[in-house]
Amino acid sequence: MNTFEQDFEDILKGKEPTTLYDPISYILLQPGKRLRPQLVHMSVEMFGGSAEDARKIALAFEMLHNFTLIHDDIMDEAPIRRGKETVYKKWNSNIAILSGDALAIMAFQQLLKLNCDNQIILDIAKIFSQTSLEICEGQQYDMDFETQQKVGIDEYIMMIRKKTAVMFAGCLKAGSILMSADEPTQQALYDLGIHLGLAFQLADDLLDVYATSPAFGKTIGGDIRDNKKTYLYLKALEWANPEQKQVLVEEFASPTVDFEKKYKTVRDIYDMLHIKEHTEEQVQYYSNLAMEDLRKVKVDETRKQQLNELINSLIKRSK
Repeated sequence: MNTFEQDFEDILKGKEPTTLYDPISYILLQPGKRLRPQLVHMSVEMFGGSAEDARKIALAFEMLHNFTLIHDDIMDEAPIRRGKETVYKKWNSNIAILSGDALAIMAFQQLLKLNCDNQIILDIAKIFSQTSLEICEGQQYDMDFETQQKVGIDEYIMMIRKKTAVMFAGCLKAGSILMSADEPTQQALYDLGIHLGLAFQLADDLLDVYATSPAFGKTIGGDIRDNKKTYLYLKALEWANPEQKQVLVEEFASPTVDFEKKYKTVRDIYDMLHIKEHTEEQVQYYSNLAMEDLRKVKVDETRKQQLNELINSLIKRSK
């Protein structure tokens, strides 16, 4: 994926004002998983396409993803992303908002550079815009949940489906649209992306509490610090005895003063309730669903190997 860094440098070369584009360069050129563009490439190459065929769509989705990170970090007041200062921390919130807006527009511009049939470009633009809007909806639900007294597990899954999983689904479907795959195949890949994204986000929720590797790149326990109602918290509330439930509710209803104490208190309850093991089972459950979706894709099994390996790797991820 090294070519992406070169592509981003070429896109941003000479752009003014630097106060708008330097933050964009800062976040785009940071080392990351590049998971979304990988999904586009895997989808296109599965049907015999090339890396060059996939490039513009892959760039668009990676730029869209980074736009969401810039704005999410402002809303979450997150100081660290990928082990570095977040954009708004390094500059300020106003610059970060405007740079994020510009990045979202630049992402759409990449799709206009596609060299293919106009109907295909339109269909890709439709899934791209649908994805963009649903991500905003998911982020709003996420913020609503912060002040909402009761949030159900089903509501949480709906939220992460929109905030995280639709991006995975959009990447895979856009690649299949480019390659003129039939409708059932496009739908199977979209469903795969949803299930893969749900597994990914639940694994992320786990890592926020239990990661030991500095490669995680974010503050360990950040969700607890910020009173985020993650899957772990909601499942703990469901299983807790009255005393444990009272402690959890009180900890998540108050601002964090002593972070270490709060983190240990909450994690100890999670441990007593075996929340880690249960969440790992849910990651496996959604990964299995993704594997079932992959079996519905009508291509030779050897062409599915990359996606197969990616799904399996999610279970063991440490960052």
